[in-house]
Amino acid sequence: VEQYIYKFGLYTDDSSNTPQVMEINKKIHSLLTPKRFRHTQGVAEEAQKLAKLYGEDEYKAYIAGLLHDCAKCFTPHEQLQLCEKYSVEMDPVLYEQPALTHSFLGAKMAERDFGITDDDILNAIKYHTTGRAGMSLLEKIVYIADCIEPNREYYSGLKEIRELAYIDIDKAMKFALKNTLEYNTAKGRVIHPLSYEALYDFEEEE
Repeated sequence: VEQYIYKFGLYTDDSSNTPQVMEINKKIHSLLTPKRFRHTQGVAEEAQKLAKLYGEDEYKAYIAGLLHDCAKCFTPHEQLQLCEKYSVEMDPVLYEQPALTHSFLGAKMAERDFGITDDDILNAIKYHTTGRAGMSLLEKIVYIADCIEPNREYYSGLKEIRELAYIDIDKAMKFALKNTLEYNTAKGRVIHPLSYEALYDFEEEE
């Protein structure tokens, strides 16, 4: 029991100093660019803060934030190859926009390469880019933490999402999804159906 408590940092306020986190940090550092690594650290810390506010497991939020972009820095060709290797379920949108695969691939890598077995953590990684209908609280937290972490460069809507994030996580999700859909549509990018389903789900809840 003592070893378990130490390994997972139970009964402490700092999720960043457990042996598991330090091991993940070491591995993740080798996979990411310095800029992406800073972003990852920011997302993990932001996710932990939001988890504390909304009563979610802070350690799980930190781990999910730390691993959410573990597949981000591969080239599109490498991502598609790894998706085949890791048996990631593909669809036409993912083939057309390989950059979207990093979240789905990342969930597989988190499980197979980092030993993560918690389904909620894996789903938070998997859907942090597209969202989906019926998102768990942890999924929402990681999605929003990715949008608002302190190292994020300014984009239209950032201020509003940051404010909403600490008032109402669902309103923050709805605003962030609409903002992202409008931006990508203006850029002529194909929108993944999961994102439309997510937005519809949040609109239905009102």
